[in-house]
Amino acid sequence: MNPVPGLSLTASGTIPQELLDLPWHLPLVEWPEDVIAALPRGISRHIVRFAHLGGSIIAIKETSERAARHEYRMLRRLGRLGAPCVKPVAEVTGRTREDGTALSPALITRHLRFSLPYRAVFNQMMRKETLHRLIDAQALLMVELHLIGFYWGDVSLSNTLFRRDAGQFAAYLVDAETGEIHPELSTGQREYDLELAQVNIAGELMDLMEGGMVDEEVDPIATSHQFIDSYRGLWSELTGDTAFNPDQQWLIEERIRRLNELGFDVEEYDIRSASADGKLLLRPKVVDPGHHQRRLMNLTGLDVQENQARRLLGAIDAYRAQTDPHGDEAVAAHMWTQQVFQPLIAQIPRELRDKLEPAELMHQLIDHRWKLSEREGRDVELADALPSFIEEELRGYRDEAVLMINPPTDVIEQLERGERDDEDDDGISFTGEDDAVWAADPE
Repeated sequence: MNPVPGLSLTASGTIPQELLDLPWHLPLVEWPEDVIAALPRGISRHIVRFAHLGGSIIAIKETSERAARHEYRMLRRLGRLGAPCVKPVAEVTGRTREDGTALSPALITRHLRFSLPYRAVFNQMMRKETLHRLIDAQALLMVELHLIGFYWGDVSLSNTLFRRDAGQFAAYLVDAETGEIHPELSTGQREYDLELAQVNIAGELMDLMEGGMVDEEVDPIATSHQFIDSYRGLWSELTGDTAFNPDQQWLIEERIRRLNELGFDVEEYDIRSASADGKLLLRPKVVDPGHHQRRLMNLTGLDVQENQARRLLGAIDAYRAQTDPHGDEAVAAHMWTQQVFQPLIAQIPRELRDKLEPAELMHQLIDHRWKLSEREGRDVELADALPSFIEEELRGYRDEAVLMINPPTDVIEQLERGERDDEDDDGISFTGEDDAVWAADPE
């Protein structure tokens, strides 16, 4: 296809030819089926579609030129700060039909593997306990964003993607259209974000309850309050003061250990005199999420979610205790990866591997082995538990990988029901610090 005259794409890194070949001369609602990937979409006030790009999937959102440019820049900055968010591919402007009629600019992101909008997570009746874990993930996401100075301005479940994380959820920001990055957020900015979140989450849960997608025991208002409580508890632990006497140095180590348990590393902290009574105050100054992720990555090279990393580190510790209790941890981790993790994942039928991420598969298998051992009254090896895990559990899971090309009809119907003033799209990206700009020859 010949590029549309006047078309302009701004992207980080090299712009692939496949991106230029997409039918930019058509509005998204008219794109042909051979281009579109039928993934579940969240509710959005914009037109959002998924498309094939080489061997991956991208999300395309039609919006205004100003909004596309702002969100593209904002997502790039968030990515450089290590924020849990989707990453931009490009912004597209100068779109026109073949007759010259102007079309809306677009923002392009890549679909985040194994992620789902909240309505797809709620596809089947969600129990109260599972909902609480999802709400806690949303609260953790907001804390992480506020710590790096990001004011969201439109906090909601609709603007978040969720991935399973060893029995919990990991949350990722999707929509940054209203966001701002500051050196540090004021209390007023954080509180306003919290107020928006409380109202939006309560409204979204009420909507889900009307559709019979949430346990009847769930109280939307109480659940939105739980979000606030979870946020405040995390924020206090990450930024609050600990008072201690000069001879209580162990309290410093205890505070850092608690933060590590929450999945944060403390890179800097302040200690200052509190008052005339001689007490000192400890306050974490720079906290960085991903404590267990980084440790597992250093040991094995596996890049997984935080809770998955925590679970796999536990499995490595158990393997080390059985094989060589006094051996080097790095050697044990390497051996576990080569002799346990990779062989077990390889034994799963290829058509079932896209059900869950490999790390999540291992987590689920470990849980299944534990239940099987309890049922049989003996220790069952992971390899022996694998066949029953595949037949009894894995075959019943729905695919959550990127290429969910034929999602269940009820998922699509639920996600497309009711176009409300909420936003959702998806993403990941090319790398590179400098923008590459391509413009079609206006002639």
